[in-house]
Amino acid sequence: MRKINPLRLDEVLEQLTRAVHEHTDWQESVLEAIVHGAPFHANEPGDGVHRGCRFNRWYFDLAPAELWGTPAYAAMGVEHWRLHRLADRLLHELATDAPIDVQEFDELIAGSVRLHDALDALRHGVAEAVRNLDATTGAADRAGMLTDLRAWRDLAVRGVQKCSIVLVDLDRFMAITDAHGATAGDELLAIVARRLVRLLRPFDKVFRYGADEFLIALPGADLAMTQSVIKQVREGFASSPLMTTPDGIDLRATASFGLASLDPEISAEESVERAEQALLLAKTAGGNRAISWDPSVTTGVRLPRLQLDDIKE
Repeated sequence: MRKINPLRLDEVLEQLTRAVHEHTDWQESVLEAIVHGAPFHANEPGDGVHRGCRFNRWYFDLAPAELWGTPAYAAMGVEHWRLHRLADRLLHELATDAPIDVQEFDELIAGSVRLHDALDALRHGVAEAVRNLDATTGAADRAGMLTDLRAWRDLAVRGVQKCSIVLVDLDRFMAITDAHGATAGDELLAIVARRLVRLLRPFDKVFRYGADEFLIALPGADLAMTQSVIKQVREGFASSPLMTTPDGIDLRATASFGLASLDPEISAEESVERAEQALLLAKTAGGNRAISWDPSVTTGVRLPRLQLDDIKE
């Protein structure tokens, strides 16, 4: 479930819950028709009960792409197709006064139970992920951050893929909250989290790291690729207001970024410390900068050169 954009989890959970209800409604109408002789109508005449089913429309048209590769999603598709084939045959037997095949009817019930189990497994997985979100921003909370970082580091150790991390800190955030209040500050942080997700790649992950800090994990990205991605993010922040206050004031905020590789030779915690050092350098040098960690990243060694060159990259 970690591949799903954290800020979309609530929407995914709502869709899954609705899908469960819609399938239950369909199943009950089929059983009412078979057992009690109640009329049954496909949602779209002539389209068959499979294609006309609202669950089917969710599955193919609305379900987020992040679910497509999960085992539970694939199992749902198979069971759903089988159920509708069975329902088609049973309803045809009913309409032509042919005897109902008891074995097919029993399989319809058993298949529906399997489909509900797959739906519930997926829904519970999403619900668990929702519980791990930061309440203010909707980003992933810090509690599970190290678990994820250690998993990505293990992939780097095995040579499967590299991973980079970035610490993000809003410039002069306290001045904004002092001028406009804590509520505006919380709203701004939530907007920042959403903008980060919009500007990043679909499979990058944003964590709430501190008061006005976020940590971004970029699986599969080396530092060169990370610098390119973060350059677009930094420019995206600086290019337009983040929000407008109730009294009509546009709030702009730049951000500083500290980049580091998730180094397989050291612990995940040490890589985060490197990103913190790079972020401190970016903040001390004036903000609105993205600085990558290297062995020379100390404020004492590099800051004078940064101030002279006024680096903005």
